[in-house]
Amino acid sequence: MSNLRNSVRLIGHLGNDPEIRIVGNKKVAKISIATNTNYRNENGEKIEETQWHNLILWHKNASIAEKYLSKGSKISIEGKLSSRSYTDKSGVKRHVTEIVVNDVLLLGKK
Repeated sequence: MSNLRNSVRLIGHLGNDPEIRIVGNKKVAKISIATNTNYRNENGEKIEETQWHNLILWHKNASIAEKYLSKGSKISIEGKLSSRSYTDKSGVKRHVTEIVVNDVLLLGKK
């Protein structure tokens, strides 16, 4: 049960092509996926909400993203939430929450 303390599972579609970089001697991919929630409001109208999630994939998962994923691809991921902060070029402190992906499953058609 200890691995459930910080666990995220999502299914969604990529909003962009993977951004691949080499950090040190390690490959890293940055992508974002959209997840959708549907519900009906008090007037009975169907509402669709989209949320965007920033993902970080390292090593083998980054190589899979680079080779097989592109904008619109449907994937399932499992990972953990990670928060960090940095100071941008303007001197403003920024906070970022990302999902560091442990497992990725390709769901779309070939």
